[in-house]
Amino acid sequence: MAMAEEDTDTMRMVQGLESGSSSMRLRAAMAVGTVPNERFVGRLVERCAVEPDFSVREALTWALTRHSASVTVPLLIGELRSECAQARSQALHTLSKIGDRRAWPAITRGLLTDADEEVARSAWRAAGVLVPEGAEPWLAGVLASQLGRGGHEVQLSLSRALIALGEMIVPVLHGAMAGSGPARVRRHAIATEHLFRDPDAGFAFAVEEAKRVVALGPPGREG
Repeated sequence: MAMAEEDTDTMRMVQGLESGSSSMRLRAAMAVGTVPNERFVGRLVERCAVEPDFSVREALTWALTRHSASVTVPLLIGELRSECAQARSQALHTLSKIGDRRAWPAITRGLLTDADEEVARSAWRAAGVLVPEGAEPWLAGVLASQLGRGGHEVQLSLSRALIALGEMIVPVLHGAMAGSGPARVRRHAIATEHLFRDPDAGFAFAVEEAKRVVALGPPGREG
């Protein structure tokens, strides 16, 4: 009888994920994570794809991290093939929180260069967590292909992902600086190296310095 009552309570919590109230959905996600039950992992993953509230999505991710990776990771990898951008983005975000490197093969070039900025940013973060030793040069090359993309926040995310790879990014950045591509690519490469060398300077300052360098050339060359 006690087990039946427990199942009923758990089902009620899971049904709360579909509530029209975001606070109810948040409580439901927290409750399911507090009492992990593998039967409901699929429901949590499905909800991630459609949940409109950021706080609830974070709670769903937390709830998934409370379950066994052997159950959650295969389902999340399956979401990476979804046509729904939020499903891909949230699955990548959750995989980065779980940190199981068995998911690395699923972090494809297509995800790292996804047309949806949130998907790409999530892929960059996940790749930084999951990348195995020896795969860093490949990852650096793919990330460098995205230099100049998007606005301030997107570029900052990419710079952080590159910087996390360490000193090996410097030749890659120099290649982008010396290339004949758009000025925005060179600016972003310069700003990223500046931030790598001087993290305390801040990205906004690094971008402004990069604009000056691209427009006037390195110090000492203006004349």
